[in-house]
Amino acid sequence: MTRREIREHVFNMLFQSEFHEPVELTEQNQMYFDLFMQTSEEEEKSYIEARMNEVRGHLGEIDPMLAEATSGWKLTRMGKVELTLLRLAVYELKFDEEIPAKVAINEAVELAKKFGGDASAGFINGVLAKLA
Repeated sequence: MTRREIREHVFNMLFQSEFHEPVELTEQNQMYFDLFMQTSEEEEKSYIEARMNEVRGHLGEIDPMLAEATSGWKLTRMGKVELTLLRLAVYELKFDEEIPAKVAINEAVELAKKFGGDASAGFINGVLAKLA
């Protein structure tokens, strides 16, 4: 599985977690794996789930950074796709030393084009440029 595919799965799982209580996440993650990753190795699934949990574990640090960078936008009013993409990208920018900033930003913009609205990619790019 490529890094892009892994990132997309992490995004999807983070996105779905926005709609469930924390106690439901283990079951929701298993359902996601059963539906979308039937042929994947357990090692890949474990890595993806761990990565999702790492991002969620840093939300206390990520969300204030986003709030500052998106002055005029409350995170609660932001679209869930955009918020999830920004959280993942900020995690990669600030907490993952293996991923270059340009790659994190480019990948977030590409995911925004795929999953977001017409203005999502530009919005994501602008916010991340401020944070990089």
